[in-house]
Amino acid sequence: MKGNMSSHDLGAADAIVKKYDNPRETLIAVLQDLQEEYGYLPREVLERVSESTGIALSHLTGVASFYAQFRLNPPGKYKIMVCLGTACHVNGGERVADTVARHLGIAEGETTQDGLFSFETVACLGCCSLSPVMMINGQVYGKLNADKVKKILDDIRGSENA
Repeated sequence: MKGNMSSHDLGAADAIVKKYDNPRETLIAVLQDLQEEYGYLPREVLERVSESTGIALSHLTGVASFYAQFRLNPPGKYKIMVCLGTACHVNGGERVADTVARHLGIAEGETTQDGLFSFETVACLGCCSLSPVMMINGQVYGKLNADKVKKILDDIRGSENA
């Protein structure tokens, strides 16, 4: 990922589309490459792809919104993943997810308005002995409860405002 760009280089989108003989038949790969380039799938990029390929914008956004791997909004600086696997589910993973959502004021799949946090749930993080867990930018936080979750998020926000 090359990061969020406020003014998207549409030439990069053109180059990606040109790599494929038939973008309609390889649409998932095209979208994956676009997301790798931009960090998400900006609307203006999808509009450009629609114009250059003849694939309806509604089809592009439909495919992108159907698959969980694609993001239509820029990710936050801190990517929060809350585990809802069996061990985490049994030990309070839903409460952790609810706490993240309430504390940050966003739903799963959303990014805070300041662009600091994005939030998603995942099937398993592979840290069952620490359940319930969440991962933020690759760092695992385990044995969580609502107070611990709030403190972790507040500490991150505080370090950004320092």
